Amino acid sequence: MATYQITTTVLGVLFAAVILYLIRGDRLYLRLGLFWFALAMLAVLLGVWPRMLDQVADQLGIRYSPTLLLVCAVAVLFIKALHADMVNTRIERQVRRLNQSLALLHIKSQQAASEKS
Repeated sequence: MATYQITTTVLGVLFAAVILYLIRGDRLYLRLGLFWFALAMLAVLLGVWPRMLDQVADQLGIRYSPTLLLVCAVAVLFIKALHADMVNTRIERQVRRLNQSLALLHIKSQQAASEKS
């Protein structure tokens, strides 16, 4: 096994171990952790069988196989950023609604207190 294969495999295994540690310590949601764990396993696969990337690139008509890896990485980053923005928008909407509900409850409690007086 070539040095770059060993390095890629070891980095993938270490990355997977860190992801599992973060999930176990409740520092990373399971759903998000599964995404990162899958990427770590892909790194391990490409480390063990680097010709797999060459074969997929040949099937797609890509002459320089690292280009496929870079295009896929950019696509995954775009999708991940879009997903993060969607989650952020949902959370901001929920916070805004909670603030409005809290303000209404505060007004009602002030009205009830002033009616008792």
